[in-house]
Order: sequence, then C-alpha cells, then structure tokens
Amino acid sequence: MKRILPLLAAAFAAGILSLAPATTAQSAKPPAPRQNLTKAQFDEVFKQVSNWGRWGNSDQMGTLNLITPAVRREAAKEVRVGVSVSLARDLNPEKAVDNPEPFRDTMNLGVDDKFNMDTYTVNFHGFAFSHIDALSHTYYGDKLYNGFPVAKITASGAGVLDTALYRDGIMTRGVLIDIPWLRGLPYLETNAFITAADLDAWEAKTGIHIHAGDAVAIRTGRWAYRDAKGPWDISSASAGLDPSAIVWLRKRDAAVLIGDAAHDAIPSAVEGVDFPIHVLAITAMGMPMADQCNLEDVAKEAQKLHRYTFLLTVAPPRIKGGTGALANPIATF
Repeated sequence: MKRILPLLAAAFAAGILSLAPATTAQSAKPPAPRQNLTKAQFDEVFKQVSNWGRWGNSDQMGTLNLITPAVRREAAKEVRVGVSVSLARDLNPEKAVDNPEPFRDTMNLGVDDKFNMDTYTVNFHGFAFSHIDALSHTYYGDKLYNGFPVAKITASGAGVLDTALYRDGIMTRGVLIDIPWLRGLPYLETNAFITAADLDAWEAKTGIHIHAGDAVAIRTGRWAYRDAKGPWDISSASAGLDPSAIVWLRKRDAAVLIGDAAHDAIPSAVEGVDFPIHVLAITAMGMPMADQCNLEDVAKEAQKLHRYTFLLTVAPPRIKGGTGALANPIATF
C-alpha cells in the first residue's frame, strides 16, 4: 500500500485518492468538487486494492478472513450495556419510485384447519430492502473476486462465492461513521460524496480508528432524507462513496461494509463503470457489503450512549448458489 501507482499520481495530487490525515477543521469546509476517474485510472485503483491471491488462489471468503478468533473475542467486549439495535428496515409492501417491486406476502389461512402460512416473494437486490451481497453478486470484465471466471455463475446459481459460505455468520466489531453528524447536517443531499478525507476527519474528531476485521457502517442519512422529502429515484441520484474511500478502507483492512443506500455515489464518476464501489469492494477486495440498511436507529443510540462502536452480528440464511440474501444486521452496545 506504500506504492502509489504511476497512473494515479495525478489523481492523488488532485485529492481524488488522498490518504493524508484531515483535521477536524477541514471537515467543516465545503467539499472539493467531485473528481472523475478514467477507466485506466480506475483499473489501477482496482489493482491497488485487490486481495486476489492474498489468502490463496482458491479463497472464497475474502475479507472475512480478517475476522479471526482473536478479533471476535475482542468484539465481544463491545457489549457493555446490553442494548441491541436492528440495522434493517421493515420489508415494505408499498410500491414507490424507490421500491418498484414491493415485498409480497401471500397468506394461506386455516391450512388443515390449524395453520396460518405465508409465501414470500421478493427481489431483494436493489434499493429497497436491507440485504447482504455475496462475492458472486458482481464482477468486472469476465472475472469475479480472486479471478474466478464469471461463467461459474449460471442460471442454476452461483457455483462459487455463494451465500452459503456465510453459514457460520459474521461477528465482529462494528463502527458507525456518521458523515451527516460530522458535517453538522441531518442528512446528505443526493449529490454528496464521501472521500478518504472525510473518513480521516471522522477518525480525528472521534478518536476512534478502524481496525483490521472491523465492519464499517457509513451513514449518509438516506432514510432521514426520504422521511423529510419523500421517495425519489435513488437509482439516478444518491449520496455515496468516492473510490478514495475504498482505498482508505483497504489500507485499514476493514472486513465488511454496511451502508444505508447502495454505497456508490450515483451517478458514477468513473468512465464506463456504473457501480465502481461495488466493483472495488466486492470484486477487487472480496468484501461483503450490506446495502439499504437502516442506520438511523443505530445513529440515535450511538449519540445517546456517546459510543460509535458495538458488536456487529449478521446471520445470513444458508442459500446454496445465492448471490446474497435479505439481512438483519444487529448492533449490540
């Protein structure tokens, strides 16, 4: 990570991928204009953050390898007051511009004169439902994480990197990085983006540092914005991360990324790449991502307790061949 790749030298100089510490005072300044990356520059970032081969050429766990038994034992010490908070939202059955395929619950009443039963139908990937992305969810070119060929994913399911690999669950220290709070705002506007400098400023202001194996939850205030202004076409405009933030997370060896939207700042600022954050995190780093989570309740609890760290647990269902699953991450303080 000490080597700055040649094609990125200009980008670092311009502040696109700067990893220099930011002061608290800097966080109050208006953000610099968003920088664009060419595809060639993006490809260099991909190589820089890549974990391909790091845990062996057959590895399918990616950054979850960073959650060692020692990391789990330390994470358990985060439970001090015993308060748990869900990081998921209710499965919404109401159709809206940001929920075009609502969750459907078909009720079967009085089965055998004794049971009430449900049939659930949901297309969980997208912008409406809290879910976790497995490493089979996205690819770049013709490659999945660790160089597995995309042909391993067929109509029958994911032959590699599937959701069933998470059968033992995820348990680690969770850290809430609340960017609206850092900027003195209730939520970010839909054209806002979060850079490495913002993450440095958050560390400087809180005194908390991201450790290897942490699950990092980055709040944009997406749901607070929706409550205040109503639903909008989030697939066309959303606050999110700049690629420099992924470089920052790779440097600190974060294991899981949790967001209240799709993580990506939309529209993309990378030439020819629609969801660059997904590509860098999932395909290059091998980092599972939990999307569309509810970070409003945990943010309120964090402010109440004056704590931004907690025990984070996720128990995805064992879906053989799945590219992800509905999820209800739990923060326990």
